[in-house]
Amino acid sequence: MENQEKYKNNPKTTYLAAEYEQLSKEEERVFEMTKDKEMKELAEEELQNIKERKNEIMKEIEKITFIEEEEEKFPNQLILEIRAGAGGDEASLFAQNIALMYEKYAEKNGWRFKLVNKSENAARGYKEASFEIRGRDCYKKFRYETGVHRIQRIPTTEKLGRVHTSTASVAILPIREKTKFKIDMADIEMEFSRSGGAGGQNVNKVETAVRLIHKPTGIDVRSTSERSQQKNREKALQILQAKLEIIKNEEEAKKLSSDRKEQIGTGNRSEKIRTYNILQDRVTDHRLKKSWHNIGSILGGNIDDILAAFE
Repeated sequence: MENQEKYKNNPKTTYLAAEYEQLSKEEERVFEMTKDKEMKELAEEELQNIKERKNEIMKEIEKITFIEEEEEKFPNQLILEIRAGAGGDEASLFAQNIALMYEKYAEKNGWRFKLVNKSENAARGYKEASFEIRGRDCYKKFRYETGVHRIQRIPTTEKLGRVHTSTASVAILPIREKTKFKIDMADIEMEFSRSGGAGGQNVNKVETAVRLIHKPTGIDVRSTSERSQQKNREKALQILQAKLEIIKNEEEAKKLSSDRKEQIGTGNRSEKIRTYNILQDRVTDHRLKKSWHNIGSILGGNIDDILAAFE
């Protein structure tokens, strides 16, 4: 068996690798019996049974390994980050609309959707917010949502009926069990504060909220939703690790294909990917040059057709 040590060290395949190893020893013993004329026929029959069982084991191991590789490529956990862009209060309200759209879609798929951190403005919209999503194929379905989303609509406060354009940026960060990027804790600056509740009230009397600053890159990450400082610290580290890994992967991709762009875009957070036009009841994805109607249903979480267009 190739990669025998790898399979023995994997908790999901160790019992299969052990059985395979035992069968191989048995196979050697039975093979010796084929040299005995009286035992040959019985031994050959037993060898065939051993061979069939070894083939079954290899198929089971390959299936487990394939599933693991798929989960590593498309993990079932991600962080969704949304930030208000151009457009003032209207942009923050749109950021909230986008977050709700993804939350409704997650609920429909039976995924866990949990707030990690949020910052609201006076209009009670999101200046920025991050959420943890857990569920089968969540990253596989959401991986092309990174970029700038734009909305065109008449704000409720607009007296002259002028169409207002505002934006919100989305980032999808896959959380992987095995990561290539290791963080040097000496590069981390850590801050603690109280987790705030509605209206600025402190919901905790102890400093459970955590902010991490990665000094070499200036990236900062916050986690406020967990009840303990330790859990918020772990969550923030997990998010920071995902961000740094994405930066590393982007740098490597540029070296390998500096003059090539993927058909559906670069996955850059600054790239405008989609416009939601309320007056024309139309959502357009600029990468695919394709549009969908019934925008109310789409913002209500019915985005299956849009996501399926990238498959």
